Amino acid sequence: MDRTITPTLVLRITLAAVFFMHGIPSIFTGAVNNFGNLLNGAGFAPIGLTLAWMIKLSHVACAVLLILNRYIRVATLITIPILVAGIIMIHAAEGWFVVGAGRNGVEFNILLISALVYLAIINKKGIVA
Repeated sequence: MDRTITPTLVLRITLAAVFFMHGIPSIFTGAVNNFGNLLNGAGFAPIGLTLAWMIKLSHVACAVLLILNRYIRVATLITIPILVAGIIMIHAAEGWFVVGAGRNGVEFNILLISALVYLAIINKKGIVA
């Protein structure tokens, strides 16, 4: 096993940390239920809560796959549409900025999507450098 630290390894671990922190706290604090209620109110009733759990668990699964360096394209193909939906449903109305000149905007999701696209493009046989 090659233990070389590559830029792609750093990117995978960083993304994994982001997705863990996007999923795990909301699961343990119950915030995932608020997310489910938001989805129900956005027209996804009666499956909003189930959908919220699936989304949060998919973020955790994506993080695990990124750490294990396995099924990277699968992880990206599941996660990117979720992030795009988040932009459409929530973040676009808030503008570009996440902090500073705005709040809860699209810039963070755009960066995550770009990094995931990069990993999907360089992916070979389920494993990247």
